[in-house]
Amino acid sequence: MPAAQAPPPLRVAVIVGSTREGRAGETIARWFAGRARRRADLAVHLVDLADYAFPGRYPEEPTPSMRDFAGQVGRADAFVVVTPEYNRSFPASLKQAIEFAYDEWQAKPVGFVAYGCRSDGVYAVEHLRGVFTELQAVTMRDSLRLNLLGAGVDDAGVPCGTDDQLQAAATLLDQLTWWGLALRTARAARPYVS
Repeated sequence: MPAAQAPPPLRVAVIVGSTREGRAGETIARWFAGRARRRADLAVHLVDLADYAFPGRYPEEPTPSMRDFAGQVGRADAFVVVTPEYNRSFPASLKQAIEFAYDEWQAKPVGFVAYGCRSDGVYAVEHLRGVFTELQAVTMRDSLRLNLLGAGVDDAGVPCGTDDQLQAAATLLDQLTWWGLALRTARAARPYVS
């Protein structure tokens, strides 16, 4: 009996959720994406919200930036949202971007890498779980969380790659891959009913 052919790599969008000057998110997202790219079963793409010229108000018709972002979400099989925790929640820039897509999020898995100062981003993650549940996405149980004032990042804000960090990243990616492959197969077999 011939061996089963491996499925094509899962398309994972790592989304940098902060647009604030001096943010740590880009550095953390690049570190995490580098870890994820070590896996042959993933095709990782970085999506930085700072690269988009989103409108200050929600317009009647989507702008090119809004359409481009929704297209990035639509092409991905799974997501990892890298978010800071600001005032016990996630940033407005991330909420705005999430709202520019709708059907594109449905029946896809979402994982979280969160960070904060004197916080590891747990409140931001918990708030995002509710948002993504409403969008009919599946959130991963485990996440990677970093306290920027702790010993887990170096002076440049790069995660140190401690055993705990590497284990959390691996667990998150394992869960994301399992759900991503299962949901991709399900979406191909039958349209998602919302």
